[in-house]
Amino acid sequence: MSSHPVPSKREFTITQHGASRQDEYYWMREREDPEVISHLKAENEYLEEKLRHTKSLQEELFQEIKSRIKEVDSSVPEKYKGYYYYRRYEAGGQYPIFCRKKGSMDAPEEILLDQNALAEGHEFCSVGAFNVSPDGTKLAYSVDLEGAEVYTIHVKDLVSGEMLPEKIERAYGMVYVHTGVEWANDSQTFYYLTLDDNHRADKLFRHRLNTDPEQDSLLHHEQDDTFSLSIVKSRSEKFIFLYHYNTVSQEMQFLPADDPNAEFSMLQPREPNHEFYAGHHGDFFYLLTNDNAYNFRLVRTPVSAPGRNTWQEVIPERKDILLEDMDMFADHIVLQEHRNGVKQLEIVDVHDFGNRHYIQFPEPSYAVSVEDNPEFNIGIVRFKYSSLVTPNSVVDYNMEAREWIIQKEDDIPNYDKSQYETALLFATAPDGKRIPIAIAHKKGLNRNGQNPTLLYGYGAYGSPSEPTFNPAVVSLLERGFIFAVAHVRGGGEMGRAWYDEGRLLNKKNSFTDFISCAEHLIEQGFTSSEKLATIGGSAGGLLVGASMVMRPDLFKAVICKVPFLDVVTTMSDPTIPLTALEYDQWGNPANKDEFDYMLSYSPYDNIQPVEYPHLLLTTGFNDLRVAYWEPAKFLARLRDIKTDDNLAVMQTNFSAGHAGASGRYDYQKENALDFAFLMDILKANQASD
Repeated sequence: MSSHPVPSKREFTITQHGASRQDEYYWMREREDPEVISHLKAENEYLEEKLRHTKSLQEELFQEIKSRIKEVDSSVPEKYKGYYYYRRYEAGGQYPIFCRKKGSMDAPEEILLDQNALAEGHEFCSVGAFNVSPDGTKLAYSVDLEGAEVYTIHVKDLVSGEMLPEKIERAYGMVYVHTGVEWANDSQTFYYLTLDDNHRADKLFRHRLNTDPEQDSLLHHEQDDTFSLSIVKSRSEKFIFLYHYNTVSQEMQFLPADDPNAEFSMLQPREPNHEFYAGHHGDFFYLLTNDNAYNFRLVRTPVSAPGRNTWQEVIPERKDILLEDMDMFADHIVLQEHRNGVKQLEIVDVHDFGNRHYIQFPEPSYAVSVEDNPEFNIGIVRFKYSSLVTPNSVVDYNMEAREWIIQKEDDIPNYDKSQYETALLFATAPDGKRIPIAIAHKKGLNRNGQNPTLLYGYGAYGSPSEPTFNPAVVSLLERGFIFAVAHVRGGGEMGRAWYDEGRLLNKKNSFTDFISCAEHLIEQGFTSSEKLATIGGSAGGLLVGASMVMRPDLFKAVICKVPFLDVVTTMSDPTIPLTALEYDQWGNPANKDEFDYMLSYSPYDNIQPVEYPHLLLTTGFNDLRVAYWEPAKFLARLRDIKTDDNLAVMQTNFSAGHAGASGRYDYQKENALDFAFLMDILKANQASD
């Protein structure tokens, strides 16, 4: 196959607000159409042909990255109700083995779940919910074997080791977070969510062990298709919270976890543009709320009479700090905040709100995330710390003594942290805003404009792009790359306004911010347009895709992973999962102003007859968040219109969804492909001295 695949064009006209658009590749949505499958497979074959000369480099990179993975490894145990819970990996194992020991780590090991066994015979395996009953005798877990984020719930008797007969299908789950099932305190009852045809968690059920799931009680059905549901148990274990949410409004209900037959009570009803989240401590519910607080404040309300009329302010809004999340402990509240582009943890004495302090971190740019911390009555908060050059550390912080103990720092073979450095830079956007850029590179870098550079960005949903350590990126740094993270608007790094200024009718700020970051790296002598590449996934795929379309001269190569590229058509179709839930993020094309604005930046609709960078697109055939047809359509139209002969290829994983490959080694093979593509295009495949 010497030339790229050429899909057929089928006339299809879309008319909205009196304007007509031709979408000659609309037919690619039909996943049962044999031409769709054959075309995607042909694209895979074309990619294989065009990157065949990088096979040895891909294998070299994979072996390097694999060498930085501790093959036999174990997580730091978490103590909960007399057991120590942990996950471990065996040599060659793609997945974790979930274990526990009773009383001490010297006790015999009990294997709760071996995900490698679950995955046998399957190319994909994701564990969503993983929740042990309060009495420690049952395990409820859920599994997705296709990558479509549709889970099946199973229950294991941990005393006998036998599986209980009930099986609950089409359940909601979330990989890595392990949520989707919550137990009542009787250890015989649990609550779970199911998905509608649009992949929205819309129904909450109550299940009693050893009963037919078909007879489960439906406790709530969310009828508003712009809202979804989640459930969570308070860390105090006193309440089950039912959380109704979209991107800008929430509602919470609660029931006592000690009473499985209880009905839900209202904690705070939904109101337009009111965002909040609640926790529990003693006689009060605590709420992070943006009510009269653009950057959020902390209030509390009595459990006996919750509601706005009984709110008591605990911590007022602070104009320079975004209050993001909280964790309740018996004697402390841990607040997660962002200030000046950097994550902070503030410790508050729950008995004396004026007694507060911040945990001090050693680097100017870093990432920190609070771990599960299942024990409520404890004065230790466990968090994970890293930076672009500092491997992950699991830290126990004593909230009274203000001391931290590193329980585990990842041992990265063949990596010497002292050879690298990180910094926080600021670019200036067209409107004068200063955009943070976290960078990492080898010490002694020569600013001669010739350093290969990979610029990453996301910029959506108010989600900060944390500068976390990625062992795979070391392979780039070793070859003289600069790795940079652009904290563009649309994320939450610089406060709530940072988010609002990068969504809806302000979305183009995300793209111009990203372009400004790229220009700044060039102006400061770090790199040049001939040595600059970008990468982004999902909404970050839109970011780098739109930036490429707006400024094709600025980048040499672009990697779009599961990218959102056909904005207007997708947001015009409420049958696509997530569409209705995200009108407040991107806009609703039924509104002409929002339609016109989205159309003005949608990458698929703005390709011009100019030269574009080299392009690698990746997608998952089972992706229900961003469908495979978005990158497939974009690639086909780009090839039709662009005026260059630069490489443009796409890889479809037919066994995965939005998160890509599920196994720890398979996932790194995807990284190796991405990096080999970059090194080949940027001519930067030799390790630096």
